[in-house]
Amino acid sequence: MNPIYKPSGKAAEYGELAINIYTGCNHGCIYCFAPLILKRDRKTFHSVVEPRNGIVEAVKRQLDKEQFTGKLLHFCFCCDPYPADIDTTPTREIIKAIKDSKNHVQILTKGGFRAERDFDLLDENDWFGVTITGAGSNYKTLDIEPNAPKNSTRYETLKIAKNKGVQTWVSCEPVLNPMEIYELIKGSKITDLFRIGKLNYAGLDPRLKEIHDGINWFNFGHECERICRENGRNYYIKESLRKIMEGEKS
Repeated sequence: MNPIYKPSGKAAEYGELAINIYTGCNHGCIYCFAPLILKRDRKTFHSVVEPRNGIVEAVKRQLDKEQFTGKLLHFCFCCDPYPADIDTTPTREIIKAIKDSKNHVQILTKGGFRAERDFDLLDENDWFGVTITGAGSNYKTLDIEPNAPKNSTRYETLKIAKNKGVQTWVSCEPVLNPMEIYELIKGSKITDLFRIGKLNYAGLDPRLKEIHDGINWFNFGHECERICRENGRNYYIKESLRKIMEGEKS
């Protein structure tokens, strides 16, 4: 097993190399694309979560064999590096191995304060990021992310990482409430980079389709870009949203 791989497609916009540490994710987000991509039963994916068999040793072997340095490795596309009620020691051990090999990590999580235990391993060459969807007042009523810490908790964790000298980023994807994303960009001086997308895989749930169809993505993309420029925020617009921005207004 060579767990370090080169992402393709939409994932390639996030990083050059990546690792998926766990077999699933128990945050239970209804927009999760991983079961579809992995051809896994959605219920099982969200309930049976454990480290991939031999993952830590496999990462160490691959790092030793390939001996690359200065690379940024993304955690994770098909799981969360800090799932709920799971011993995340494998995440910590893999971070150690990557740092010892003179490479760096780019973390993306909804795990909130669970990630704080590993901040002592990170430095100014690493990136810590959180997903902010803008679920806001709809968080409980729509039950979009039933087992994930709230957006506010994720953002507080981002503050802690920033105070530790780690570079910070926010993935605004999927977007559920444009107004909350606008306010986040305006008010967040601690975020070093915003990666802004839309709501994909809306066909997974009727609630997602209703949200998707109710948002003018052309306007959303241009307003995010305007706010970023006006407030001096570093940002990247995902290709799926950029294409809509460059097309006809809908």
